[in-house]
Amino acid sequence: MRRIVWSLSFVICHFSFCAAQSLEECQQAAQRNFPLISQYGLIEKTTELTVANIQKGWLPQVSALAQATWQSDVTAWPDQMKTMMTNMGIDMKGLTKDQYRVGIDVQQTVFDGFAVRSAKAIAREQGTVQAAQNEVNIYNVRKRVNEMYFALLMLDEQLLLNKDLQELLAGNERKLESMVRGGTAAESDWQSVKAERLNVMQQATALESQKRMLQAMLSTFCGIEVNHVQKPATLQLGGVNNRPELRLFDSQLRLADAQEKALDAALMPRLGVFAQGFYGYPGLNMFEDMMRHEWSLNGIVGARLTWNIGALYTRKNDKAKLNAQRSMVDVQREVFLFNNRLEQIQQNENIARYKRLMASDEEIIALRQAVRKAAESKLAHGIIDVNDLVREINAENAARVQQSMHEVEMLKEMHEAAFTLGSEKTE
Repeated sequence: MRRIVWSLSFVICHFSFCAAQSLEECQQAAQRNFPLISQYGLIEKTTELTVANIQKGWLPQVSALAQATWQSDVTAWPDQMKTMMTNMGIDMKGLTKDQYRVGIDVQQTVFDGFAVRSAKAIAREQGTVQAAQNEVNIYNVRKRVNEMYFALLMLDEQLLLNKDLQELLAGNERKLESMVRGGTAAESDWQSVKAERLNVMQQATALESQKRMLQAMLSTFCGIEVNHVQKPATLQLGGVNNRPELRLFDSQLRLADAQEKALDAALMPRLGVFAQGFYGYPGLNMFEDMMRHEWSLNGIVGARLTWNIGALYTRKNDKAKLNAQRSMVDVQREVFLFNNRLEQIQQNENIARYKRLMASDEEIIALRQAVRKAAESKLAHGIIDVNDLVREINAENAARVQQSMHEVEMLKEMHEAAFTLGSEKTE
């Protein structure tokens, strides 16, 4: 099999782009250039900020208050006691109905039933799920690169064969031109071969246009200037499935586990200490405030134990919902693996088919080449006309094109199979 030497050149332009040399370089460049790649840092930063905010749940919770109220009735002495105190010379004014308070309330959690720890675990797993989903989206970029890269590689092969065909036709054109001058061939024969060569040149123009379009598309997609592509190595397929979708499913299951632990934390008691201080009227000394209508400083410190069992009402349904989520993830995993196995079967069969076809390509080309050379000899001796020669030349070229297509298609199927499996190992 004829080996094609691919020349690689680095092009430096005002965008500081460089020429890609391999499929792997194009894939890596495309992944770096893809807009979603910046989302990794945003997801990580958002997760860190969320966890930091949750951690602040352990800090003292301070609230300030100011209130002014009027009430229809207030605490007062019984009339008999009020009369007795008046007779004793004690002026008992009683509380006023308008009351005022300005103060601060400080709450400090001592034991939260592991609520903060559970919330942090959920936040981290949510970040992991988002990052895994982002990885899946970015991984699919490789498939799009493969399609453009191998299409470009196929065009390069066709252009190279087109050039060989032009040279072959040009050689026969020169021979016929000499025969026309010698009177051993008709001018129409020479014109027929020349017309065929011009037709092949037109095909080359169309191929060049397609190549420029694909180069521009691949360059834009990868963010680098792609001037040349090289034939990738064959791959050794097999091994475990390493697709990012499987990591996404795993992260979704871990998120459900973290959410279930949070249900347990919701049932735990909470213990905290508190301090309240205010300046206003009335204060905590009710008797003093009944005698003097003056604002005073007041404070309370203490501990509080709370146990809200309301989470028991929905616990059963909440756990059932989480189990349903797990079941859905398991079903999605099985569907993915099922479709993935079908793709592997199809791709492996395609690879085997191209290998079988390639086994006879060289022999077909050798036979077509022999027939073409015989046709050239027959034409020189006037046994056949030029149309028969052109047909044999095209048949030989078609065999060479077919061989190149089989090789490129086999390589493409190999890399598609590696994409399906999530791994690439060169032989």
